[in-house]
Formats: sequence, structure tokens, C-alpha cells
Amino acid sequence: MNEPGAQDEQARLDAALVARAVRDADARAFELLVRRHQGLVRAQLRRLLGEQAALADDLAQDCFVIAWRKLEQFRGDARFSTWLYRIAHSCFLQHLRSERGRVQESLEATLAEGSSSHPAEHASPALRLDVEVALQRLSTAQRAALLYCVQLGLSHEEAAVVMDMPLGTVKTHVLRGKARLRELLQDWAPGAEGGAP
Repeated sequence: MNEPGAQDEQARLDAALVARAVRDADARAFELLVRRHQGLVRAQLRRLLGEQAALADDLAQDCFVIAWRKLEQFRGDARFSTWLYRIAHSCFLQHLRSERGRVQESLEATLAEGSSSHPAEHASPALRLDVEVALQRLSTAQRAALLYCVQLGLSHEEAAVVMDMPLGTVKTHVLRGKARLRELLQDWAPGAEGGAP
């Protein structure tokens, strides 16, 4: 995770690029913003969509088109990346709404192929698989809250902005999601029979 000073510097650079893009209708400044953030937005959407790379890339493109159109609405109350995460999350939700019938049936199967957060890379393949299966048993809101607060390192406040939820609700989703994961993975707890040594 970035140091706070580095995050402040990145936020200042983003703010300067946004100002140039808005004030001068500078497409080059916006292109730099896209290059700086496209990887994280695409990763966010891939995790939300169960690693559907092509669909995530399409939604990321939609996200940046919306960001360009609404750039004047960015007030700087949050980091630019947080604002983008919120737009991307809205694109994800809109996609779910627009294809509710088909997605409702296939969402669980899709999420079974990936997860919104990965287990540590050093974990055994069996533990990684169990974590991925456990993540699929969480609610969509719990998975999303853990994605933003654990995997992407956003604060609870930033996640609340992205998910357009009250801060307390996000904290509850994180706490309940972690508690449910602990419950589902209790066999891996040290000292558990058949668990991790």
C-alpha cells in the first residue's frame, strides 16, 4: 500500500490534471488520468464480475466515458480514484440491473470462477480454493465491502462513497463478511483438526 505522503502527492497530481482537463478541455490531461487509473478500475471490475476480463474492460471503458462527461462534477471531496471507483461500481450495478434475469442465474457460477479478493499468494492451493469458495457464500454487499476495504485498501469512508452507502452500513458489511469468512474457514484455524499446521 502507498505511504500517506505518496497518496497525497498522487491526489495533488490527479487534481491538477482534472483542473487542466476541465478548464482547458484538455483531452491529453484526461488521457493521463485514464492511464494512471485504468489498471485499478479494470481490476476492481474484474473482481466484482468474477474475473470476466472482456466485460470488465467494457464496463471500465463506460466508466471513463462517464467520467469524461461528468468531470466538471468532480468536487475534490474525495480522491479522484475514489470518485472513479464509485462510477465503476455504478456501472457494475447498472449492468446487473439491465441483465437481471440472465445475470441472476449466472452470477453465482461467474463468481465461482473468481473472487472479489484473493487469498495471500503464499497460501496453499487448497486454502486458496477454500477462501474463494467461502467468498462466494458472502452476500454481494459483503464481498464488495471486503474488496474495497481489504483488497483495494480504501478506508471505510472511501468505500462508503464508492458503494453509495452509509458509513455504518459499510462497516457492518466488512465486519459481518470477515466474521462469516472466519466461520467458513474455521477448519484452517491453527489447532483445528485437519486445519493448517
